[in-house]
Amino acid sequence: MLTAKIIDNIWSTRKVEALNGMKLMLAEVIGGANAGERLVAVDTISAGRGDRVIVCMGSSARRMLKDDTLPVDAVVVGIIDEDCEIV
Repeated sequence: MLTAKIIDNIWSTRKVEALNGMKLMLAEVIGGANAGERLVAVDTISAGRGDRVIVCMGSSARRMLKDDTLPVDAVVVGIIDEDCEIV
């Protein structure tokens, strides 16, 4: 999993039929070695532009959608309300 910020929506006029009805979002990774990288993620929780989110990657992402055959590598699974400071 990683943290990211939602940059924008992705609109696709043609896509794999299994993805019809799924909202695609452009997210930018925040923190860690991959900071600044952008990725396309399926949004399962109605995140919006500017939200900081938790993104699940790989086969775990497909399991969140309950279909291992979907061509999906990233899924938004949580919205970060506030950071916690570890003491």
